[in-house]
Amino acid sequence: MFNPTRNQARQLFFDTWHKYQQREPLSGMETIAVEVILQHPEYHSILQDTERYLDKDYPPEQGKINPFLHMSMHIAIREQLTINQPTGILQRFEQLKIKLQGDEHEAMHHTMDCLAEMLWQSQRNQSSPDASIYLECMDKQIGNK
Repeated sequence: MFNPTRNQARQLFFDTWHKYQQREPLSGMETIAVEVILQHPEYHSILQDTERYLDKDYPPEQGKINPFLHMSMHIAIREQLTINQPTGILQRFEQLKIKLQGDEHEAMHHTMDCLAEMLWQSQRNQSSPDASIYLECMDKQIGNK
């Protein structure tokens, strides 16, 4: 099982961005990562400065989005959609995309809010993540509830 440290996960983004800019071949995971990076030009300058941002903290109380968490969640959701896990996520994502007039990136961000809600509830309740929370949130985003 792949369980990277915070710095290893971040290093993937730094290395991928560097390889992309140098036109070096990318692995499968790097190809997915670069697609996410290209959707977020606001993070490009961060990815050019490994020394400054590798260890940077993004405390939630400061209200700043952690770019590495954000991009990692994009990748996680892409993987979930690829295998339709939790079951039904792909159908809900497609419905949400239709509701948002085909805007896949915006649908991804709405989905990310639901994934974050599930993870927050799991942490708050000190329990395993509950897919029903995730899917119910998606239903609300679509307007099915």
